[in-house]
Amino acid sequence: MLSYAQAFIALWLYRYLRLIVNCISHWTFKPIPLPEEPTLTSKDVTIIIPTIDGEGSDFQQTLRTCLSTDPSEIILVTIDANLKRLTSVAESIHSSRIRVISVTHANKRRQMCRALPEVLTKITLFADDDVIWPPKILDWILAAFEKPDIGGVGTCQRLRRADHPNIWNFLGALYLERRNFEISATTHLDGGVSCLSGRTVAYRTHILQDPEFTYGFTHEYWLGKYQLNTDDDNFITRWMVSHGWKTYVQYCREAELQTTLEDNPKFLRQCLRWSRSNWRSNLTSMLYERHIWRQQPWCAYALHLATLSPPAAIGDGLLVLLLCQATQDWDALSRRYALSALLLWMVISKFVKLLGHFVRYPADVVLLPASILFGYFHGLIKVYAFFSLNVTAWGTREGADTDDEYRMIRIDYEK
Repeated sequence: MLSYAQAFIALWLYRYLRLIVNCISHWTFKPIPLPEEPTLTSKDVTIIIPTIDGEGSDFQQTLRTCLSTDPSEIILVTIDANLKRLTSVAESIHSSRIRVISVTHANKRRQMCRALPEVLTKITLFADDDVIWPPKILDWILAAFEKPDIGGVGTCQRLRRADHPNIWNFLGALYLERRNFEISATTHLDGGVSCLSGRTVAYRTHILQDPEFTYGFTHEYWLGKYQLNTDDDNFITRWMVSHGWKTYVQYCREAELQTTLEDNPKFLRQCLRWSRSNWRSNLTSMLYERHIWRQQPWCAYALHLATLSPPAAIGDGLLVLLLCQATQDWDALSRRYALSALLLWMVISKFVKLLGHFVRYPADVVLLPASILFGYFHGLIKVYAFFSLNVTAWGTREGADTDDEYRMIRIDYEK
């Protein structure tokens, strides 16, 4: 049986070995550079933007920044009810490279499948309808595809800074900062990521137009009794791994898009939706498909396995408890020093992933305690998400849940 000291060391190593290694990996990461003689250009890219609303100045800004990268075509996929309105918005941009098509019901997987047969270029890029691109983003994405074994390429993401940011903006910005840290680190170490985010992600078109992929994408099942029509980016990421394709994340300023998140309490609903998606996909990767253990062992440990870790409040509390028990025979001053060192390390560990944000916005450092407290609260969100994995509602965007029943359909095998 482990002693208290051994248990403390084991738990400390399990929790913080990945942080130490990820720090080194993140700080030494370098993106794949631009080739001197590229074989792919922006004309080899078709952009697919699934959307429901498709209106407003933010959406028009998305279209304009996408057009500024000179793609072959932009395909907007909406629902039949909004086809006329979205067509009017597209026409207001005055570009012959924008095409609008539609599906009956609002469902991102169905919208993507509707557009994929229309793509004639070598690279298909999916983007959300609220992103702002830097001018050279396509060049840096395509640079990774110069390696023939890479099938999917992700990007760096930042929250669009509000003129007067509130606490929700701050928490959203840190969410993306933490994600950038983690995926750049794991990409550097073994090429793995738990999910290539659909905010902006590119794939080789022939992979997505393969009938086998189309069937799998439209016939994914959860727990063997639900047809799953959500978590599209998670599915495609796992498909890359299961079919021997490598993925890469171009973590650099030139491939850094800006996006929006909820700037009000609805942000908690976003966190809940993301947590459910992570649970479903990571459990599938670890327990059902299991390719990650052989192909991306570090990512499996650092990202996927972390899904099963207890909430931060429990993990921190257990470390403190084990240390107190392990140092019972120490004198009072030594015990105080040991506990102080542990608490200081915990604070540092919660700060270091977010260092990039605080370098850009040093005034935000006063909000660090709020970030730590939210990290503990997020543990409750994670637990609640686990016990509500059959819920797929967004709860944040108007009209987004009108056709929620199509996201997870119960299969009745008796019929």
